[in-house]
Amino acid sequence: MKKEYVLQGLGCANCAAKIEHDVDQMEGVVSASVNFVTTTLQVEIDNEFPGDIQREIEDIVRRHEPEVLVIDKTAGDKGPGSDQDTKPKWKIVRLIGGAVLLAAGVLLKRTGVNTYIPLAVFLLAYLLLGGDIIFRALKNISRGKIFDENFLMTAATAGAFAIGETAEAVAVMLFYQVGEYFQELAVRRSRKSIAGLMDIRPDYANLKRGERIVKVAPDTVEVGDIIVVKPGEKIPLDGIVLEGEALLDTAALTGESLPRRTSVSDTVLSGCLNQNGLLTIEVTQTFGESTVSKIIDLVENAAAKKVPTENFITKFARWYTPSVVGLAALIAIVPSLIGVGPWLEWLRRGLIFLVISCPCALVISIPLSFFGGIGGASRKGILIKGSNYLEALNHLDIVVFDKTGTLTKGIFEVTAVQPADGFSAAELLEATACAEAFSNHPIALSILKKYGGEVDKSNLRDYSETAGLGVSVNANGRVIHAGNEKLMERINIVVPETQRRGTRVFVAIDGLFAGQILISDEVKPDSGRAIAALKAKGVRETVMLTGDDTQIAAAVADELKLDGVYGGLLPQEKVERVEQLMTQKRAKGKLAFAGDGINDAPVLAIADVGVAMGGLGSDAAIEAADIVLMTDEPSKLAEAVDVARFTKRIVWQNIFFALGIKVVFLLLGALGLASMWEAVFADVGVAVLAILNAMRVMKK
Repeated sequence: MKKEYVLQGLGCANCAAKIEHDVDQMEGVVSASVNFVTTTLQVEIDNEFPGDIQREIEDIVRRHEPEVLVIDKTAGDKGPGSDQDTKPKWKIVRLIGGAVLLAAGVLLKRTGVNTYIPLAVFLLAYLLLGGDIIFRALKNISRGKIFDENFLMTAATAGAFAIGETAEAVAVMLFYQVGEYFQELAVRRSRKSIAGLMDIRPDYANLKRGERIVKVAPDTVEVGDIIVVKPGEKIPLDGIVLEGEALLDTAALTGESLPRRTSVSDTVLSGCLNQNGLLTIEVTQTFGESTVSKIIDLVENAAAKKVPTENFITKFARWYTPSVVGLAALIAIVPSLIGVGPWLEWLRRGLIFLVISCPCALVISIPLSFFGGIGGASRKGILIKGSNYLEALNHLDIVVFDKTGTLTKGIFEVTAVQPADGFSAAELLEATACAEAFSNHPIALSILKKYGGEVDKSNLRDYSETAGLGVSVNANGRVIHAGNEKLMERINIVVPETQRRGTRVFVAIDGLFAGQILISDEVKPDSGRAIAALKAKGVRETVMLTGDDTQIAAAVADELKLDGVYGGLLPQEKVERVEQLMTQKRAKGKLAFAGDGINDAPVLAIADVGVAMGGLGSDAAIEAADIVLMTDEPSKLAEAVDVARFTKRIVWQNIFFALGIKVVFLLLGALGLASMWEAVFADVGVAVLAILNAMRVMKK
């Protein structure tokens, strides 16, 4: 069983990592993942565990972040409401008050008044600025949780007070809190930016009740209800247009800048913006099952699947802080014991060392970078289900494509009806329409469209479909088989050769060859550019798999300059071929399979990265694939690679930048060349800069 909790008020990335670790170690918990960006905790629980999981989670959260509320999102609990809007205002007042008291203390000290007066002012400023930090540090120590940023700042500034550096201690706390404020501001802004990328959730629906229109919440609307969408409004639920026509802005779902025209009988998707016209729509999906709801859920939960880099940083932070505290203690004690300089000077250096050691820059910026990459990709109409798949795109070695609907348009048209001797074209077309009457396959639909008449299904019996071969049916006492060459071989019928290009449907009636129907499917204009772009990005091999005729497949592959092609494959043979290709990858290479997400679910599952093409509105595509391209453009896969590579560059920039600055200032602090002011910049300043760098990914 999976549960999701909102950690309302969570603002410490390091604490988020500790909460994740402790919840993951709980009895009855299979796995746990905290998404710092969306402040959610996803927990997979053993169904047979009898304990109260939520109460234990609340205890863990309180140990690390006493002010954070745990809200059960799965149960629909909204919580008591957040006071986050008031906290920044109070923090600004506190910072100004602390700064004024610090300045007053410095002036009083210079006037030469009784030393206890400036000391009292400094102490008041210190408690105003750092009271919450000291309180959390003492509370955590009482619970055995020593090594965190609250302890580091309390120990460093209290030590400064002890050696008479009162003004510097207050100044460091002030600068630390100012830095924390800007850090929180940057995190809030990045969260809003990411939320803005997926700002497609509708606020209301105009429900038609008789002659009245009532504004209601989208999740109260049922399938079959009639809603009205006015110009400028978002479509709140998936449905079919009953009346009206309009231009729809689908950019939030597909990344397409050009509006899409819709009219009566068209399917429309929630999240699209009605630019003009008045639409009356019959709802076909409840809000929970609608496209917009699934996309939002997919993007919000993507960060639960973490890459090794994120997991490494989380583990690194747990060991790093205690190690640095130990080094600070050695710096403060050992040199003076062996007679190298005065003890107070080495104590000061040790305290500076403590201030520098907080790992916040790494812990915050790396998940922000990956989540920003996922959010930026979604703005382009590319849905990536986890940062692990975003990372995998950096190592694509082999890309395998399905043909129909992926590299070709998937819009079939009958181009020739060729009856055999003894049969007429009308008779052949009618028999084929009878055979295809129960199918929703694009080829079947093109035949039914060409036939144009109504098939009387009451006269059809013994309908049977064989995957990858074709169909058979008894129509008015005649046994009709329609399918590919392998189906004809199975019933011992030899088919003639043809030079014409296109998909061929062979038809047999009562054991006699009745003729063939040729159907064409155009190659997408975008496909050639997609293959060229992937090769330019280092993809070693591009391959096409299809159940279509081998000659047709070879012609398409030649036109697109693919490296390999395999035609006439049954669904299980596609799986076998992909398994063979998986063994041919380079050492760290990844194999991606791009298909329609419906007929290719088994192949999507075994590939390193499953990519669903044209996934707009396809439930099967969203469920089966790791990446969903919301338009039918193969070149979106190349764009996804660009986003993945830019995200990786930002991640490694932040790692080297944060660690590099830390190491430099740790050395300067140990050598006595850095003051506490510089130490605080090395801690908080680096975190803010790393966050701002991470936000660049969202604009890619």
